[in-house]
Amino acid sequence: MQLTRRNLLGVTAAAGVTGLATGCEPERPEAADPAASDAPALDPANWDSVRAQFALDRGRAHLATFVFAPHPAPVRAAVAAHRDGLDRDAMGYLGANEERLDGAVLGAAARHLDTRPDQIALTDSTTMGLGLVYTAVRLGPGDEVLTTEHDFYATHESLRLRAERDGVTVRRVRLYRDPAVTSVDEMVGNLAAAVSARTRVVALTWVHSSTGVKLPVRRLAEAVRARSPEALVCVDGVHGFAADAATPEQLGCDVLVSGCHKWLLGPRGTGLVWGSTRAWSRMTAVIPTFDRRSIGRWLYAGTGGQPTPPGPAHTPGGYHSFEHRWALADAFEFHRRIGPDRVAARNRELADRLKEGLAGIRGIRLVTPRSAELSAGVVCCQVPDIPLGEAVGRLYAAGVIASSTPYNPSYLRFGATIANSEADVDAALRAVRGLV
Repeated sequence: MQLTRRNLLGVTAAAGVTGLATGCEPERPEAADPAASDAPALDPANWDSVRAQFALDRGRAHLATFVFAPHPAPVRAAVAAHRDGLDRDAMGYLGANEERLDGAVLGAAARHLDTRPDQIALTDSTTMGLGLVYTAVRLGPGDEVLTTEHDFYATHESLRLRAERDGVTVRRVRLYRDPAVTSVDEMVGNLAAAVSARTRVVALTWVHSSTGVKLPVRRLAEAVRARSPEALVCVDGVHGFAADAATPEQLGCDVLVSGCHKWLLGPRGTGLVWGSTRAWSRMTAVIPTFDRRSIGRWLYAGTGGQPTPPGPAHTPGGYHSFEHRWALADAFEFHRRIGPDRVAARNRELADRLKEGLAGIRGIRLVTPRSAELSAGVVCCQVPDIPLGEAVGRLYAAGVIASSTPYNPSYLRFGATIANSEADVDAALRAVRGLV
């Protein structure tokens, strides 16, 4: 018997529940979100048309959509369709559709990353992915993990908890002193000097949400392997994923962890972990998967059956917000239709406009490097003599939604995505001039 969640639950979908029960495409319910159905047809070559897919309040300049994304119309429609199917007949819709829809998500993610679906685990967030990876990787006595002073709480805390559990040594290195004027050589030199023969994991972040610095990941990975060939280079990629078009192979990393509800503008509460063959081979899954192959071995006392590929083996089982997870395929398709390279170029164009404008405001210190090689979409600046909370509040009152970096020191932060326009950037610059 082929094992599925439907079999495990003892639920058999009637042939008429969906078309899938007879091998046909399921009939999608009509989208329950009027804003999704009212959006004009997408012209992927026209940025005005792209922006029209988002139901944002146009009375404000939203320059924090990369923090927790609004859904574009195709994603809203997909979420509504799956939600309606689950509400009508949860067991029937889940049992008849889960395996196909999970496969569609993995296939779309693999095409985006230029990899195989079985190398990808699905998660709910970057934090979940980091926690899974840094718990799963096998380390022996004397092995150490190297991370940086610039990484986010989720990486630092995952590694602190790992050290607390089994005594693994965790060290930190500062890659740069002044983000605005750092260089590839400075970062590569500092990381290489910190790698030892005992280093087995190097935990990095592709784009620092604290400063907007984009790491030269490939150069860093090469420097790591020159000093410790066994070391795995693991990357929190959330602020580079879909903001930049580079794939894991181009980055040269062993593990890439990302949420999908930031620069991809995908469904909220979705994420993934990509791992190379050698990386997955050095990990032990943390949370039981609900992959049918693993369930089959449990059900039949481990006899026979196909092995579970590494990505699915590391995908946490249980129930999820399936309407959001399955709509992730539509987010990747939306991104594909526009073109990953065009999206990355648009992000750079808007970021450059922000940086140029901020750098020209007397009293504002631009923190993010001007170079496109060392920055992506996140743009940070320092506003003197005004508490950050007050600055964010005054910008909001002026119709501009910005954020502050949750680090010490903290900076004022902007990020223009494909949901934004030049007018949004210009509104932000006018509002910042009003602060000083």
